[in-house]
Amino acid sequence: MKEKFEYLIDEFGVRLVVNRDYSSKNNLFSMNLVADRLSNTYIVPCDIWCRSNPFSAHELYSLYMVSDREDTDSDVRVNRRRELVARSATGGRSSEAGNAMIGIAYLGGSDAQRVSARIRQLCASRGYEGVFWEEALYEYGRGEKTRMIVPARVVPDEDAVEINTYEQLRDLDHGSSQLRSEVLDVIAQVFDCGTQEITEISVLKKGMTNRSFLFSCRGGKYIMRVPGEGTDKLIDRRQEAAVYETISGKGLCDDPVYIDPATGYKITRYLEGVRVCDADSVQDLRRCMKKLRDFHEMGLSVGHEFDIFGQIEFYESLWGGRPSVYRDYRAVKERVLSLRPFIEAHIDVKTLTHIDAVPDNFLFYRGENGEEQLQLTDWEYAGMQDPHVDIAMFCIYSMYGKEQVDRLIGIYFGEEEGIGAAPAAVVAKIYAYVAACGLLWSNWCEYKLSLGVEFGEYSLRQYRYAKEYCKYAADLIRKM
Repeated sequence: MKEKFEYLIDEFGVRLVVNRDYSSKNNLFSMNLVADRLSNTYIVPCDIWCRSNPFSAHELYSLYMVSDREDTDSDVRVNRRRELVARSATGGRSSEAGNAMIGIAYLGGSDAQRVSARIRQLCASRGYEGVFWEEALYEYGRGEKTRMIVPARVVPDEDAVEINTYEQLRDLDHGSSQLRSEVLDVIAQVFDCGTQEITEISVLKKGMTNRSFLFSCRGGKYIMRVPGEGTDKLIDRRQEAAVYETISGKGLCDDPVYIDPATGYKITRYLEGVRVCDADSVQDLRRCMKKLRDFHEMGLSVGHEFDIFGQIEFYESLWGGRPSVYRDYRAVKERVLSLRPFIEAHIDVKTLTHIDAVPDNFLFYRGENGEEQLQLTDWEYAGMQDPHVDIAMFCIYSMYGKEQVDRLIGIYFGEEEGIGAAPAAVVAKIYAYVAACGLLWSNWCEYKLSLGVEFGEYSLRQYRYAKEYCKYAADLIRKM
């Protein structure tokens, strides 16, 4: 959120220095970028609220601010001489509780030079990527931390508060404009409660399409899904709502507590003790493929289709005329499109298809009777399509090799090993789907990359599926 500080340049002549590695390295490396500027300098974390101005026109000596609150997780405690003594000794913790570390510091004169040199030394060493800058304040004796080189400034606990969560801000200042949140207003409206009743808010792992957070309200635990960057261009939320209406009560997944076709906000019940499908476990694969095939055989229908080849073109159009990052993209795309006539000639039926039936969307959990149950979640891409597309999607998300792809095809069709009972034309068609879907998600990744979202090896592997499975499909078609 560096943009929030831009106004300081005009109002106060501030020079902003940006740590480009902020997401992978801790603030020791931010400090290293300004190590040459440390001289009579305040160091201030951005998440501290102070009741009164912590700065002085004149500082007589260096300092590090701690509170008078006892904290068993703190690394330091204040002794009678106002020294900050390290609580770690011989690999253990001092029996005395420490003082809560606030993080505001002042470095003057020789102390600033000494800390600056120490910061450079630590950043030049391996293994310090996750270290806080305070590591540079410690003196060592016999290989162990002994104390900080600067004395303590102790303030009352209520005078300096670290704010890391929404609830901490709400407790401190319930009237803050920063608490205004459309998302929480929606939750309050759904549960007919005040926002103060929404508690235990925590961010869950950020998904590839959405962001989600966990919260409690009136004795229940729920997950709120918030669509991610650029999702409005990728997913029709009204179509998603129609899918949930179609599968309601079918035992495929929990019905959403709330879903808004306009915004994409969705609230679902939180399942305790959930695990996802292990893509390397044959036992899990058998159960998941049976669940998937049972769903396909229901023959459900909705009023929209997931058009694979149309989506390939659509995601490419979102690049805004920018060429692909892959040099041979045009040739690969041409080979993928050449498989389309074969695919369309071998589609027996189109039914409601999940499209995103990947291991992470098969949820194993304990039901009320104590037995392990299975749900298929996240239906936002679902639409009418050849159900065999779901097999291909599972494979490419799992980043399977060819033997694993063949094994999954066999399991879906009731065999233990290899492609088994699956007709050759069906296998060739699934290979073709692997190629087409690989290109589709590769194009999707290229669009997300333009938004600053990087998927690492996943994006490269999707492109490889497009290239390699074109060949596998073509070879099998020739043999047929």
